Amino acid sequence: MKDNDRDRDRDRDRDRDKAIFEAGIKLGALYHQFLGTPVSTETAESLETAIKRSVSLQPWVSAVEVKIDREKVLRAQEKGRGTESPKKFKYCELSGEMLDVKVVVLRGQVEVQARVKYEEELAYPLMRLEKVAFKSPPKNLKNSSTKSNASGRTTKTA
Repeated sequence: MKDNDRDRDRDRDRDRDKAIFEAGIKLGALYHQFLGTPVSTETAESLETAIKRSVSLQPWVSAVEVKIDREKVLRAQEKGRGTESPKKFKYCELSGEMLDVKVVVLRGQVEVQARVKYEEELAYPLMRLEKVAFKSPPKNLKNSSTKSNASGRTTKTA
């Protein structure tokens, strides 16, 4: 193996490890930051947006998808809070079982897709990696260029 190949593999492995670590940090941070936030069926969409925008600000995040289960929010709202009448306060607190969040982290040539979602059979909001993909770096194209034709297809020329 050439030194260049070894260095490239080592850099790719470092990027993979950092991307996986960062994805885990993002999920853990959002989970502990937003749990307990007051939410209702009327405010769930704005809370989804707030979570998405907050996580999107962080380094290497390329995509975020947030879903709050409205049925679970409604059930929690109707249940009420302690001895208070359920109809008196029309909100509940965001819980892990309401969340389904996907985060995509892109670090170097590595893309990591991670997710936190409540698993009914475990009765637990499980954080997991769903995909780790190595993006191919562009080939050495010193003596070639890339052109798009009228149909939008890309062709290489020497």
